[in-house]
Amino acid sequence: MLECNSIPPVEVALFLAEGFEEIEASTPICFLRHMGISVQIVSIGEKRVVGAHGIPFEADILLDEVTDFAYKMIVLPGGVPGAFHLASHPALGQLITRHVAAGGWIAANCAAPMVLGQLGLLQNRRIVCYPGFEEYMKGATILSGCSSCVDGHIITANGPASSMELAYRVACVLRGEEPARQMAEMMMVNWF
Repeated sequence: MLECNSIPPVEVALFLAEGFEEIEASTPICFLRHMGISVQIVSIGEKRVVGAHGIPFEADILLDEVTDFAYKMIVLPGGVPGAFHLASHPALGQLITRHVAAGGWIAANCAAPMVLGQLGLLQNRRIVCYPGFEEYMKGATILSGCSSCVDGHIITANGPASSMELAYRVACVLRGEEPARQMAEMMMVNWF
């Protein structure tokens, strides 16, 4: 009998909206794909999504085309107005709420934790965010003096410079700390 090799499900859905912060999208995509972690770029609008600084990305799929949501992790880059577009998208909000309720992981950088705050998912959570966006983090305790944080199944980071740290933390969840550390060291990360 012949065995049929099935394609494994994509592990990470990275959501983009017009005006996203390019560093916060490209860094986790590159780090995770270097580790062999499958990342799908999902647009809430058009296939071609232009970042806050005019750099276009091509999405793999549109949110409207996602039929089987089997991702282990959702990643939300920040940026303005990108984070506001993500926060105001009803279908994305419903998907995130279901994902978190089912025990799924979510990582949000910069202003993007506002998406979770708006959905009431930051109640009694410790997080970090970009300075000036604290008012959108309803119910959260906002930490200072650190650039990323993990609380429950929620990973947050505070901006573009923390993109590598966020990617590392996502990799730790999906592959374990030792493989993530090895990849970080190969990439010349020196903050251990």
